[in-house]
Amino acid sequence: MFYHFILPLKEYLSFLRLFQYITFRSAYAAVTALFLVLILGNMVIRWLRALKFGEEIRVLGPESHKQKAGTPTMGGVIIIGAVLMSIILWGNFNSRYLIVLIGATLALTGLGFADDYIKSVLKRKEGIPAKVKLAFQVLIALAVALLVYYLPSNQNEVSMLFVPFINEAVLDMGFIWVFFAVIVIVATTNAVNLTDGLDGLAIGSVITVGVSLGIVAYLTGHSKIATYLRIPYIPDAAELTVFLAALMGASMGFLWFNSNPATVFMGDTGSLAMGGIIGIVAVMIKKEIFLFIVGGVFVMEVLSVIIQVVSFRLRGRRVFKMSPLHHHFELSGWSEQKVVVRMWILGIILAILGLSSLKIL
Repeated sequence: MFYHFILPLKEYLSFLRLFQYITFRSAYAAVTALFLVLILGNMVIRWLRALKFGEEIRVLGPESHKQKAGTPTMGGVIIIGAVLMSIILWGNFNSRYLIVLIGATLALTGLGFADDYIKSVLKRKEGIPAKVKLAFQVLIALAVALLVYYLPSNQNEVSMLFVPFINEAVLDMGFIWVFFAVIVIVATTNAVNLTDGLDGLAIGSVITVGVSLGIVAYLTGHSKIATYLRIPYIPDAAELTVFLAALMGASMGFLWFNSNPATVFMGDTGSLAMGGIIGIVAVMIKKEIFLFIVGGVFVMEVLSVIIQVVSFRLRGRRVFKMSPLHHHFELSGWSEQKVVVRMWILGIILAILGLSSLKIL
């Protein structure tokens, strides 16, 4: 909102014209969120520790994880809090997509916070029942999908399905797109949640995917570049770059505390919100299949759980030593740090692959 007070003054102070540029505001949104997390991080961690918001460690998990018991969780409040404070300073609230994204972020953060509170404070290890949590996720995703579908600025493209390496839409899904969008958002939300099992793994992967989506959101919101690249031009999408930049800054700041050995975990408070943000941005900028590529680490984690469950129910045997996949690698002898770094490397490779699909002659 600060943006709306500053920009009118550009007629008197010419340097304030910088505020009208997405790149300028994105850069400073990232820096603002980064420093907010670094400055407030220790204070929030001490507060979480004082309130005994400690993590419960699964008995069946790797032995090395048992020493993490009691590490403060709900660290997602640091990330999301910094993002929202940064957006208040640098965001243009004329963007309807930005308003929708902020609302959904708050809803998912609240859902994750309630789940963490039940687990860590009330000591109910199951947290919110899985079906209830899924139902809330679906309702939030459905609300977002319907709002995006009926926003007038995107009516010509909203139901189209775009596939990387193909310059034109391959299918008009019509109203079915709404249900497709719900699946993408809910699946991404839970994929990030499943990936959040090792110090720095989820937050590092989110940074890579967020940077990729931020680049594409900027290109999608720029009419000349979108036309040149032959991707859909969505005016409201440009402002999502500022939000994603703030998220990347806050995520890098959080990684300072979440790197091994972590002094705080993001918990469902962070993982549900961040997964939801990624999924929502992907459907807003028409990059649902693109997300499948750049978010390949998350896809692998989810598939490992599905394969494990299906194999055990049908064959009575497990494919992996433990799922999600990162635990399989740990039990295979890889150190936690090695698993995390190698997953990061894979994520960067997939991000490059996804971004290379933007211009095919």
